[in-house]
Amino acid sequence: MEIELWWFLALPLFFALGWLAARIDIRQVVHESRALPRSYLSGLNFLLNEQQDKAIDAFIEAVKIDPQTIELHFALGSLFRRRGETDRAIRMHQNLVDREDLSEEQRLQALAELGQDYLKAGLLDRAEAVFDRLRASRLNDMAMRYLLEIYQQEKDWEKAVEAAKALPDHESVMWRKEVANFYCELAVSALGSSRHDEARRHLEEAFAINRRCIRASLVLGDLLMAEGQYVEAIEVWKRVESQDPVYLALVAERVMDAHARLGRIEQGQTLLRSWLERHPSLDLLDEVFHWELEKEGSRAAYELVREELRRNPTLLGLDKLLEAALLNASAEQRGDIELVKQLIHGHTRRVARYRCTECGFKARQFQWRCPACGGWETYPPRRTEEYDLAP
Repeated sequence: MEIELWWFLALPLFFALGWLAARIDIRQVVHESRALPRSYLSGLNFLLNEQQDKAIDAFIEAVKIDPQTIELHFALGSLFRRRGETDRAIRMHQNLVDREDLSEEQRLQALAELGQDYLKAGLLDRAEAVFDRLRASRLNDMAMRYLLEIYQQEKDWEKAVEAAKALPDHESVMWRKEVANFYCELAVSALGSSRHDEARRHLEEAFAINRRCIRASLVLGDLLMAEGQYVEAIEVWKRVESQDPVYLALVAERVMDAHARLGRIEQGQTLLRSWLERHPSLDLLDEVFHWELEKEGSRAAYELVREELRRNPTLLGLDKLLEAALLNASAEQRGDIELVKQLIHGHTRRVARYRCTECGFKARQFQWRCPACGGWETYPPRRTEEYDLAP
């Protein structure tokens, strides 16, 4: 009973202490909010309203009033970089790095921001030096990802391989595909300098990482062709059909070149026609049409394109049909067909492009790496118009 009475007497004391603590907290918050420059609060308001120009002006004013606001310096530097004012961003973050009153955590953050400024400005050597300083720190993974991007831009594929393998998720499917392409880049360079043994070694490394690497199959075929092993090259390129038939358009010309060297053009034509029948492709049709025209004549080429257009009606196919029709037209018909072809060609220019499946970037030339988002093998050799027809 005495214990219960004691608790009863203590309750008012606990309430009093809680009230006092709340009053202290409220006063502290009010004091801190009054200590903030008014321009700082205005800058936040402008940011929320997506008025970056006014936000920057307000933050600059706040920094002048209170130069010790470290976080404000970071925010201002990031705003400069987002707006493309990399010179101002670099100065802002370099000043932070040079300050002696920064904690180690803040210095690492300032270095990371400075490296991104250099990268955005295209100063790759300076960006690389900054991110190298961040290796073995708590920001190591972030630094390695930026270094990987730098090495790809510099086409330093050996360093790119090392950087990718140093990432914590380097065994994921995405990185296997990317690293295999790095090895393919090394193989292409070695093959171009007739260093066949080195090229073969890089291709073996590419296949070891990604045994279904389409590009490695293409380059291996090129290597065998350079060594005069035409039959073996054809067999390697035939694998592409089982890897991804979309890429058959890239091997069609190579396959016909190898068959021509072997004196087996008819056999090559038969192979390409079978591919076209199973895997319709505008680029593949172009190659088949070329050889049909050269070996069988304009009439056979016209019949080929007409039949393909019936199976897969496209504007690009119609453009090719009109091209074939011109070769067989009489002098009186040629003018009308030419006029129609010009009209169709004006429309096909918009759909005769390759498109990245990740970012949607379009270009007239096929790329292994998207020029816009940097993705590897996100740019299949399929024209824009074909996406609407793909199953």
